[in-house]
Amino acid sequence: MNLCLRFQFSIDVDTASYSFMRASLNQNVLPQKNAVRIEELINYFPYEYSAPTNKEEPFKANVSVFPTPWNKDTKLVHIGIKGYEIDAKEKPRANLVFLIDTSGSMNEPNKLPLVQNSLKMLLDTLHEDDSVAIVTYAGNAGVALPPTKAKDKGKISAVIDNLGAAGSTAGAEGIRQAYQLAEQNLNAKGINRVILATDGDFNVGITDTNELKSFVEHERKTGVTLSVLGFGRGNYNDELMQTLAQNGNGNAAYIDNLNEARKFLVEEAGSTLFTIAKDVKIQIEFNPAQVAEYRLIGYETRLLNKEDFNNDKVDAGDIGSGHTVTALYEITPVASKAQLVDELRYPKPSTTKTVETDNKSNELAFVKIRYKLPNGDTSKLITTPVTTDQAYKSVDEIPVESRFATAVAAFGQLLRSDPYLKDFNYDKVMSLAEGAKGADKFGYRAEFINLVRLAKNAPALPPLK
Repeated sequence: MNLCLRFQFSIDVDTASYSFMRASLNQNVLPQKNAVRIEELINYFPYEYSAPTNKEEPFKANVSVFPTPWNKDTKLVHIGIKGYEIDAKEKPRANLVFLIDTSGSMNEPNKLPLVQNSLKMLLDTLHEDDSVAIVTYAGNAGVALPPTKAKDKGKISAVIDNLGAAGSTAGAEGIRQAYQLAEQNLNAKGINRVILATDGDFNVGITDTNELKSFVEHERKTGVTLSVLGFGRGNYNDELMQTLAQNGNGNAAYIDNLNEARKFLVEEAGSTLFTIAKDVKIQIEFNPAQVAEYRLIGYETRLLNKEDFNNDKVDAGDIGSGHTVTALYEITPVASKAQLVDELRYPKPSTTKTVETDNKSNELAFVKIRYKLPNGDTSKLITTPVTTDQAYKSVDEIPVESRFATAVAAFGQLLRSDPYLKDFNYDKVMSLAEGAKGADKFGYRAEFINLVRLAKNAPALPPLK
């Protein structure tokens, strides 16, 4: 539990960890603990949060407080935001470069053939005036298709179909060429994105993760962003995929089957490609009169320093059209038996006036969200208090969306052997999720419950080296 009562982090819209976890469980093994990123499990699912009404304020915070299912002496603070959904007529034109790994390691049914089918699905969603180019890399890199209008779908599909896998992996050279091609065809008012499809097995040229990170950090300043699609298992490089996506101002997904490709590239094409706010940061300040300790569940790789929150030069995550982002804090109320750390002998002197303190006595916390509009350089601020009026007395009373997100958070913590869960087990996760399935239009929540059932009996893998 954390004692510093102000905390900030960058949002994360990646979902790769969920799909990787699913692929593991479908092979009857638990995922490695350090491959389980709880925020990516939670954010895999769409949530029915209140939506903003205009793109100048592209999202708003939905906040609730309720008892923690795994600890009767703590509470959960649920923060959910939903991005403004761009109308199809408003969507800007896209300048896309498909960067496809055609090295020998991709010569498996769940790699290059799945890449080909996935990208053709995305092709079907594009406007006829969108542009597509294709760069491939194996022992060396080359342009397989120069920028071509999406209306010439037959030509683009033929190039994708004719790809074959062989040779070593000059991934870094491929990335360079893809960015160069995207910049040559830059659309100042549109979407400019490299979409990398790979297993991440870079073994020729620059292979150091930090060097690749520095390269994509530099290139994002040109206005070209990066989406990373991971494929396959065995030599799949999860760390590299996450590093490239986070520092390329894009998103990462792990494609383990055609249904996942359809979800990420068709059903969620708007949120995948069309950014409605960038550099989105969340800061929450807890009221020390109400909250003794807290912890953020997940987001370990997205934490920010206090001074970073107001610094517009510090990069953070982007959010796409209609996308939802969820965060959960577990808080320990003052005087709760769950408090893990002794009270300070010398508490910090109060600097607030008594009247001001009285006016805020029902506040548990104060949430600030900073963001920039897609073409802006100066951040804007959204704030909302978290009050006792927003607190529910029992888990059964809380909204379905909050309940389901809590079930997913509990599952992620079980997979990581989190000590905070005590005797909360897989059966209790299933029970919580079963009561929060909602409409479940695409069956994602039903699939989740089945995965919990598989995890209950799956053996464990050794940790990633």
